[in-house]
This record gives sequence, C-alpha cells and structure tokens, in this order.
Amino acid sequence: MRVGADELRRGLQCDEFEPFFQPIVTLCTGELAGFEILARWRHPEHGILLPDHFIALAEQDGTIGSLTGILLARAFAIAGSLPPHLRLSVNISPHQLHDFLLPPQIESLAGSFRFPLSRLVIEITESAFFDNLEHARAVTLELKKLGCRIALDDFGTGYSSLLHLQALPFDELKIDRSFVHSMTKHRESRKIVSAVIGLGQSLGLATIAEGVSTPEEAGLLLGLGCEAGQGWLFGKPVPADQLPALVQTPPQPIPRQSRNLSQEIFSSTLPSHRLAQLQALYEGAPVGLAFLDRNFRYIALNQQLASFHDNPLESYIGRTVAEMVPDIYPLIHPYLCRCLTGEAISGIEIICPARETRPETAFFVSYVPVYDEAHEVIGISVSVVDITERRRMEAALRESEDHYRHMVELNPQIPWVLDPQGMAVSIGPRWSELTGSTEEESLGRGFMQYVHPEDQQLLENTIARCFPIGEPVDVQFRARTRSGGWRWLRSRGSPRRDKQGNIVCWYGSTDDIDDLKRTEDALRRSEAHLQAVMESLSLKLQKLAAS
Repeated sequence: MRVGADELRRGLQCDEFEPFFQPIVTLCTGELAGFEILARWRHPEHGILLPDHFIALAEQDGTIGSLTGILLARAFAIAGSLPPHLRLSVNISPHQLHDFLLPPQIESLAGSFRFPLSRLVIEITESAFFDNLEHARAVTLELKKLGCRIALDDFGTGYSSLLHLQALPFDELKIDRSFVHSMTKHRESRKIVSAVIGLGQSLGLATIAEGVSTPEEAGLLLGLGCEAGQGWLFGKPVPADQLPALVQTPPQPIPRQSRNLSQEIFSSTLPSHRLAQLQALYEGAPVGLAFLDRNFRYIALNQQLASFHDNPLESYIGRTVAEMVPDIYPLIHPYLCRCLTGEAISGIEIICPARETRPETAFFVSYVPVYDEAHEVIGISVSVVDITERRRMEAALRESEDHYRHMVELNPQIPWVLDPQGMAVSIGPRWSELTGSTEEESLGRGFMQYVHPEDQQLLENTIARCFPIGEPVDVQFRARTRSGGWRWLRSRGSPRRDKQGNIVCWYGSTDDIDDLKRTEDALRRSEAHLQAVMESLSLKLQKLAAS
C-alpha cells in the first residue's frame, strides 16, 4: 500500500496524525523512565499507518517539519498530565537537523504548553551527520543549550563513527534492535552490545536498548550494565488515552541472569575502573593468576605465575599451556578439559619435577570456568599457590612427630594431659600396656576405674585441691594391671597457663614405683627385724652383766 504526497498533505490538514507513546523502562528497577513519541497516521481508508509508510515521503515532500511540529505540540499538551520525572523522546529526521529553525520551533512549542525542555530527549541517527557535520553540530548545540538531552539513535548501524561521539554533545546511546534480538543466540551480537554499553559507560553516556522483547534479553542487558530498555516486553506503542493505565502499572523488576549482588556491582562499574582493579589484583596478589582462552592460550597472567617457571611474563602471552609447561601439561590437561565443560576444580596438587635451575616444586592449583553474558564458557581462570615450603615443613613436622612417638614409646614414664577440670585428654601408650585398657576407655575420668579403691579418694582430693589454684601435683597410688594385680605409681604434673595467667591444661607423667615401694617395704621389714634382734641382744647382755 502506497500513499502519495497529496494524500500526505491532506492528512496533515485534516489532523490525521497523532503521537503514540512507547514505554522506556529503567532496567535495574523496572520503573517507568519515560516514553518515545512515535508517529501514527489514522488514515480514513487504511486505518493506522506506521512511519515506514509516510516518513520518507514527508522528507522528500518537505513536510517533515510540519509533521514533527504537530506531533510535538500534541505530545507536550499530553505531558502536562504525566508525572514530572518522565521524559519524552522524539526522533528528529536527518533533514531537520540541518534546519537552523528547528531549535526555536521546539522552544516555542514547549513554551506554549509550559513543557520543560529538560524532559525532552532528541534522538538523531548518524546519517544526519553524513552530509554536513558542522551544520548538524551547530543545530545540536543549540538544542543542547535549550536544555534538551541528545541521544544517538541506532548506534552501530549505518555510518558509525567515533568521530561523531567526539564532535557532538551526546547524553545517551541507543542500541539498535537488530543486535538486541540476536544477542541471545549469537555471541558476536552479544560482544557488539557489550562493547557499545562499555563505550557508553566510558564516555559517561546512558545506554538504552531498543526492541527488547523477552525477559532473557532484558536480563542479559541488565547484566551487561545497560541502563534502560524499550520494546514489547515493557509495552507496545499506545495512544494518549491509554497513558494513565501505563503510568499506574506497578514496576516489574527485571530477572537477573543468575548473577549475585557482587557481580551486579562489578558489572555496573566503568570498564576502565574494572580494568584498573583487575590489574591491581593481578600485580598485588601473592598467588599466581592467569586467564586462558578455550584453546588453553595465555591471555593474561601476573608476574608471580611467570616466576614459578623461570620464564619472562611476556613470553607467555598468546602461547599455550602445553608450550610453556610441557613437563606438567599431561597432568593438568584433564582438569582443563573438565573446566571447559563448566566444572570448577580446586585443591589440585601438582608436583613439578626438578630442573637444572630449580629443585622439585609443589603447587596448589585451582581452575574456574569464566562465563560470558549468555553463560557460555569463554575461558579458564587459573590460580596457583607455591606450597613447596609448606610441604617441607609438613615433612619436617611428620618426622618430628615420629621422633616424639618413638621417644614416648621407649620412655618408661606415662605422659598425660588433663584439662583444667581434671579430665584426661591424652594418656601415653604405657598406661594401656600396664592396665590393659584402651586410650578411649581411660579418657575423661575413665582412668579412675583402674585406680585402687582405697586410693581413689586420695586422687580425687589431690585434683580438687591443686587444680583450682595451680599447685603442682605429686601423688602416689595403686593401679590395677592387666593380670589383675596392683602396682604402685607416682604421678607428678604442673599447669600450663595462657598470657593472662589462666590455666589451659595440665601436663604430667606417671612413673612405675612398684619395685621401689617393695624395696622400701622390705627395707622397713629388715630394719624392724634388726631392731628386734638388737633389742633382744641388749637384754641378754644386761642379764649376763647382772649375773
């Protein structure tokens, strides 16, 4: 269906053109930010016609200025009933951007309806600069002086040039719907959208995505840091009488693409800030860090990792893991392959064989998959910790423990550790050999069951007296042996205190003094027998002397 210039002029005279309004939504909150003004022609025969049927004709016929004036006048009048924080966006034809009468025309219309131009966003396409950049720049600056915000529409299509961003005072970048529609399916489109958003953030420009039609697209845009969006997901273009219902609709938060708060905060920062932060982390980290692509090539790494293998840092970039560490590559290759499937792997201990320049070394390695905006694995984050010294210390500790164990096993004494309440937490193996008990049976107050009944109260009294005040322990008692007999033991101990002087535990040892006790008993019996003999001999001598 085609219309001619005469039909167009008739429609303008009969006031058949009107603005429709499509919502623009803030992605992070789901709240309404404003509307884009879209032209519609209520044709008496063909119904509502879209701009594709008449905008190009209006530009050729020279009536585009009149059409824009009609749309803005009606939109400014309607805006009086809208909340004051909502902005209106309007697309200006490239032909109009070379018309120096455009800024005063817009100023006059806004003044007639008391519409503040700080609420108006002028959208222009890059094709407007192609014929005469200086004219377009002059008109744009005049609009900017009036308080209008300037948006670059359909960025990334047509005559894209960074020169335009440098030469003109833009406030917003609008991402073309073609990239938005394909970014959930094509990685290249995602990268273009990500680059546009990153460029906008770096230049301090707000980014608005057009043609958002699914929650997945909205969530992906939000994750990339896009600020606002418009499209059928948020609402189709509607006539003015439907605006009150749109304004009163509660905001619908955009579902985040399985991202946590820290990821959201990180993605919302400027790319230059993120890069600076990552560089600081890489250089300041006490561990080796690297990023590998899907072909296991080094894309980035820090000096710490390079030093682990005695290679210059720059020699790694662009080369594969197999090339840089061929001696351990067969060990780590299976882990790298698993990581590409999305599995995070941590705690892998890798032993690097000795070389001429260094001894055998040990590393603690972790591999974490790195995802893009669509949750596809694009590489591997590697962290490496040199644990060679720790392994040496662990080996020395094990050797020391072996020495201690052998000393304890060969020591005739029974070492023990009691807590401040007198509960046994450790008893040497000699106790089990003596009593036939297991260590578990003797822990706590279990050791008391092997103490002679006549000596149990003595032991309890000693603990009750000495432990609260930290008085050294020295007590003798009898313990039941595995054969059912009794042997005399002597137990001595002292408290261990913390820096505040509080008793932490008690260390002590128990000696087998049974032979000594038997010798002492035999000696006492011998002394008593000798005393009796001496007394008997003395009586006999006295009797002899008397006779």
